Amino acid sequence: QEEVSRTLNEAFLLCGKRGAREEERFRLHMVTWNVGTAAPPSDVSSLLELDSEKPADLFVIGLQEVNSRLLNFINDMTFEDPWSRLLMDTLAPLGYVKLISIRMQGLLLLLFAKQAHITFIRDIQASYTRTGIYGYWGNKGGVSVRMSFYGHLICFLNCHLMAHMENASQRVDEIEHILETHAFDTDNVPNILDHKVVFWFGDLNFRIADHGMHFMREAINNKRFHLLWEKDQLNMAKKKEAFLREFQEGPLRFKPTYKYDLHSETYDTSGKKRKPAWTDRILWRVMSSDQDAAEEAETNVKGEEQEEEWKGEEQTQVKELVSPVKVTLDSYTSHMSYGISDHKPVTGTFILELKKMFQTPLVQLCAEGEWSADQDALITYSILEPFPSSTWDWIGLYKVGFRSYSDYVTYVWVKDDEVLYNEEAVQVYVGMNEIPVLGGEFLLCYYSSNLQCIIGISAPFQIHESKVAIEEGLASENIGGLENATSLNSNQDF
Repeated sequence: QEEVSRTLNEAFLLCGKRGAREEERFRLHMVTWNVGTAAPPSDVSSLLELDSEKPADLFVIGLQEVNSRLLNFINDMTFEDPWSRLLMDTLAPLGYVKLISIRMQGLLLLLFAKQAHITFIRDIQASYTRTGIYGYWGNKGGVSVRMSFYGHLICFLNCHLMAHMENASQRVDEIEHILETHAFDTDNVPNILDHKVVFWFGDLNFRIADHGMHFMREAINNKRFHLLWEKDQLNMAKKKEAFLREFQEGPLRFKPTYKYDLHSETYDTSGKKRKPAWTDRILWRVMSSDQDAAEEAETNVKGEEQEEEWKGEEQTQVKELVSPVKVTLDSYTSHMSYGISDHKPVTGTFILELKKMFQTPLVQLCAEGEWSADQDALITYSILEPFPSSTWDWIGLYKVGFRSYSDYVTYVWVKDDEVLYNEEAVQVYVGMNEIPVLGGEFLLCYYSSNLQCIIGISAPFQIHESKVAIEEGLASENIGGLENATSLNSNQDF
């Protein structure tokens, strides 16, 4: 009997292990670059490492000193800025979508993801903190994006801190101020350090102290970079400041990235002859298991106070276990071939190992029947998991290969245009005047106003050319088509 009991226990344990979600690996490619107000280069493929055998799941690009002269800034607010356009044009054909971007004068942060991940990246928010001219000017400071990636909270913080060798302590004060005051519009994780994983990067402007120019050049030319690490101001600050020691960084095994003559690999030959420095950095912080457990417990308590109607399986799963995220640095390097700025760009590729806290999108939707601009159409959607819906939720019609959330051809409000509702499905009406005349391959996306993200994507479907429009000679105008919609909405970020 004891043997039988032991065998049964082993069987149950084995079944439990098989039933548990296994950790999955995701590749994150990050870029930081002070572009020195320059126009973007014609090609950024090598910077994004697009020839890699293992393509990235996420791209996070942080730029500093994007041209923010008044005329350029107004133009960028009206239309997409040149850097965003280049990155979208490069990544969209490969199946990546820009989820969000945030701009504060010269600071720009963009987040791209494979389309397959979009419905599992939720609660996306952006924020900023100014530190220039006593906190009133945005030429220095930080911009951030936070999100839930398969249920795990991650924050990306792109900073441009105070310049010059003598201001090391002020730089420490600035990042401490940003971490303490930077806030998001959420009760559970209002601050940067409340997130499970934080990536801090940008032109942090820390210099190499004490060493003379001759010693530094000899160490760099002989690739004995380790001789300079001890006097790197950020490394020195980490020895004094506990909050900085929580951030990890890969070894600096590449040439200091500042300051270069333009279009060269030669350090500053101007009259100032500034010393080389690793000003451009990528660091990360993973919440400790004790902190993580405390945060999860607090989240659960607050979650229980929320409305009953959207307490779903997702919340229950969070209560069941504290699931860690493992961050592994795969590569950390500079890219010397880019010479438009006096800084060289730095990239870091990371492996994120985590358990997916959910496996299905919140909404499933499809286009009913055949679509053309000759007749009205219907969309059917079903709610697979409870979520906080809103009268401001909408369903967008997108061309296959769309670049960002704002590339919709048309949209319908899920409540205003609802024609049928039952417990299993909801149908929404689309007028024929909203359907592209020339047709093509499209898909539907459900956008949640409360979660600030797409939570459902349909399979691609074909819209047929309008027979009536062709007969009447209207097809060339592409009524309801993508061109007009894209130009009108290209600068909206969600």
